[in-house]
Amino acid sequence: MTLTIPGRLPGLNEIIAAAKSHYAKYSNEKKERTEEVAWLAKQARLPRFEKAYLVITWYEPDRRRDPDNIMAGQKFIMDGLVQAGVLPGDSQKYIQGIYHRFMVDRKNPRVEVEIRGVSDEKAMEGQEWD
Repeated sequence: MTLTIPGRLPGLNEIIAAAKSHYAKYSNEKKERTEEVAWLAKQARLPRFEKAYLVITWYEPDRRRDPDNIMAGQKFIMDGLVQAGVLPGDSQKYIQGIYHRFMVDRKNPRVEVEIRGVSDEKAMEGQEWD
């Protein structure tokens, strides 16, 4: 199952700047972005996964932001998926792994989140994907 988030999520530099300027600014940004992801997940009618791997593809308009800066936005994704009920939590108990890919799409920046369920038996055997 894939969830598409239009546009860009705030990067680590933007998150730090918001937190330094005023606590409420970051708090409001986090709440808005988390709710946006949750709403998109509900609209996509994503099923519930008890355990999952995530493949997150970040489509940026250019190559200016560093990958470690870009992927800080995963916090909003994880919290939004939990809020929407797609995942029971975002701890290691439920998230078996996260793989990031970085692409450029000048006309359509977005984030695509592929959620791949994993069964307990396959996780125990070292087989990753359902």
